[in-house]
Amino acid sequence: MGEMLDDFPEPELFTLNCPTQQILDVIADKWSVIVLYCLAYRSRRYTEIQRRIEGISQKVLTQTLRKLERHGLIERQVLSEMPPNVEYSLTALGKTLIDPLLGIANWSRKYFEEVEAARDRYEQQQV
Repeated sequence: MGEMLDDFPEPELFTLNCPTQQILDVIADKWSVIVLYCLAYRSRRYTEIQRRIEGISQKVLTQTLRKLERHGLIERQVLSEMPPNVEYSLTALGKTLIDPLLGIANWSRKYFEEVEAARDRYEQQQV
């Protein structure tokens, strides 16, 4: 692990103006990550995103899409006014997040059983 960090200075994560903290505030919630994954493969309409992401409410999806659009990670294109039809896609900037997100997804698949076992051990010790 040390070799990975040798060329990377320790970030000042505890300062409010740290770029890392500001970006994590945008992308590090589960719904933002899942929406970005959903759009990684192709552009999708609002209703299609909502159908694909189990458990997300309309309110949270709308807030998440607006947040990602505000920060330049996705773009919204109005296809028709009546009935309202909108399509969302990743911007060039949003596409740069796919590799780091895939890294997290691969890590999750690889270590899920270990995390689950650790959680079970922890919960058994709490009884």
